[in-house]
Amino acid sequence: MKPFDRTLLETSVRNILIAIGDNPDREGLKETPARVASAYEEMFSSLHQKAFTESKVFNSSLANDGELVVVADIPFYSMCEHHLLPFFGSVSVGYMPKNGRIIGLSKIPRLVDYVAKKPNVQENLTSQIGLELQKLVDPQGVAVVVKARHMCTEMRGIKKANSHTLTSFFSGAFKNKDNRMEFLQEIKNQ
Repeated sequence: MKPFDRTLLETSVRNILIAIGDNPDREGLKETPARVASAYEEMFSSLHQKAFTESKVFNSSLANDGELVVVADIPFYSMCEHHLLPFFGSVSVGYMPKNGRIIGLSKIPRLVDYVAKKPNVQENLTSQIGLELQKLVDPQGVAVVVKARHMCTEMRGIKKANSHTLTSFFSGAFKNKDNRMEFLQEIKNQ
């Protein structure tokens, strides 16, 4: 993967402004290429990380294997890979520990941020969160539900404001209807 190229990005933003018929040298736009470059460097920061490294997995003799652990309504922001427009919303993640292995609770929102900070589609973002948590903790099962609004749906094309897209990922023990329903009820009650 190529490193972040601030100069190329600033030049490209300047050219976009010219292409849409605006003047990149006018007062309000003079610093826009640099601002966009800084914003994109932050919004796409995961592209330059080979793997998620902010996890901390613990072995706990008190962890009840098979019991539900849920972190609900984690806010996220990402960019649609089709239009480079934002999509945003919330992620709820659940897992059932196995062999006393648990993850630090603050690491789940960090995992969501890691996955979200690259061009993506919601369906893949949902699966990537689930698969990464499965790999890190090797639990009995993982559940992920993402609810998001897409600016490519609201600002252009069909222009349907406030519409939401729901996606889900269920593995292992959450393939069982009762476990899946317990998770869905927990996030509904939040």
